[in-house]
Amino acid sequence: MPKLRQVVHNVYANKYLEWFFVLPSVALLALLALPVFSLLWRAGVEGLFPFITQSNVISAMQLSLWTSALSVCIIVITGTPLAFVLAQRKFAGKNWIELIIDIPVVLPPSVAGIALLIAFGREGVFGSWLSALRISLPFTSAAVVVAQIFVSAPLFIRAARIGFSEIDPQLREAAYVEGSNEWQLFRHIILPIAARSILSGAVLAWTRALGEFGATILFAGNLQGVTQTMPIAIYVGFEESVQIAIALSFILVLVSILLLLAIRTLDNSKVWRI
Repeated sequence: MPKLRQVVHNVYANKYLEWFFVLPSVALLALLALPVFSLLWRAGVEGLFPFITQSNVISAMQLSLWTSALSVCIIVITGTPLAFVLAQRKFAGKNWIELIIDIPVVLPPSVAGIALLIAFGREGVFGSWLSALRISLPFTSAAVVVAQIFVSAPLFIRAARIGFSEIDPQLREAAYVEGSNEWQLFRHIILPIAARSILSGAVLAWTRALGEFGATILFAGNLQGVTQTMPIAIYVGFEESVQIAIALSFILVLVSILLLLAIRTLDNSKVWRI
């Protein structure tokens, strides 16, 4: 009998434990999912195609797409070597470099915008140097790209660094034995192995760049066709037309979902498994 009571007690205890995990999880998932589903439902019910075709909406979409694409290209070109060095080399000051890379991740977007403006503004710390070169960044499309790079580059570097750190040292040794030089090793062995992480990081950085708002509006301003990206147009749309804000929000959510699905496809694809 005591053993039977213990069994029954364990069964009820396990059920209570399951509910202890299930209920908070469902509540959090609902909090994360319901706003997105509500936005998609509202966009579908109201028929927002006429608003999407307006000139200011189209210009905001075009600006966001080409600036974010350019930002990601610059991030991949400059961030890949940095991620490789951080993953494969040990040197003095490495921890400080990693700290510098991680700071934009934790900074509030408004602080990031102010920091960019103080650094590269016309009256900023480096503003006079840029003026001497006849370069003016604030309130230009170039400022949008700079702001996007500042907030999204750490995401790419983190992902690429993980991919490079997974390289087996024995592969390097075997390649050196076969007579490969450093570039051949990187091009034909290291880069293909880390390609999945690099692409995943690029997609994450692109998603972050598309959604950047705070740093952009403070450093680049809100000039239609020049610096007014989709997130800024959404903010302005609440004053002019809620339907425009909903339409742009729908587009951003849809693009973000597609990009996240692309990341999961890359992670689960057998093509990348070596």
